[in-house]
Amino acid sequence: MNNAIAIAQLVKDYGTNHVLKGIDLEVPRGQFLVILGPSGVGKSTLLRCMNRLVEPTSGLLQIAGFDATDAKQTRMLRQHVAMIFQNHNIVPRLSVLKNVLTGRLGSVGTWSSLFQLFRKSDVEIAMECLRRVELEHKANERADSLSGGQKQRVGIARALAQMPQVILADEPVASLDPKTSRIVLQYLKMAANDLGITVICNLHQVDFAKEFGDRIVGICDGKIAFDGTGDELTGSDLKRIYEVAPRMAKPVSEEDDDESVKKPGPSVLQPVNGDIY
Repeated sequence: MNNAIAIAQLVKDYGTNHVLKGIDLEVPRGQFLVILGPSGVGKSTLLRCMNRLVEPTSGLLQIAGFDATDAKQTRMLRQHVAMIFQNHNIVPRLSVLKNVLTGRLGSVGTWSSLFQLFRKSDVEIAMECLRRVELEHKANERADSLSGGQKQRVGIARALAQMPQVILADEPVASLDPKTSRIVLQYLKMAANDLGITVICNLHQVDFAKEFGDRIVGICDGKIAFDGTGDELTGSDLKRIYEVAPRMAKPVSEEDDDESVKKPGPSVLQPVNGDIY
């Protein structure tokens, strides 16, 4: 199967609030796809359905070869699908290295997971991921000593350490300045280009979407309003994407969906001492 993601007629309702209204989407392996749109139109709900952080109301959802509508496949799904959040979701009191190593928890046994006992190969993987985001020199520092941009880069390293087929990034640069945002998006783009990981990235910044997205999908009122490249995105397309009913619109600093609970999700890279990483 060439597609990492296949979605058909995906619907998500919260009572009488119809958030997703029949999404059809196929994403090939290794593509950097930007989901563009204002806050409150269902971007976060779509990503969280992909990782079963919320359960779809109806529809078909195949992610990384797993049925994301089947609760029995949740554990395996989350081993192959990593998630990066706007607020980093790292543990402040842990070292940078230990935060990245949490991305390996899905690959170790139960007792090792409980006591955070990691193999040498796991540490090597984590250090390689830190090198990819140029933070290996911060490995032994506490995470709460880092800047916001550095914390987000730790989140990317943790996702890569998971060895995923898919990375879902939910507004990963919403709280960062433009220069730092560009750096963070460059690292995510490298994951797609260099490592063949499919990256789905929610954004509301049009310029970043056009600069980094191999493909842009615009969502308005729970439906796809545009699907194409940055060069194909016109002013009329943007007007259609951002023409949101007043009841749906929210400030960009708020979460897309109050009903959803953020949780860290579980991230094929280069061989490191025999490990397929």
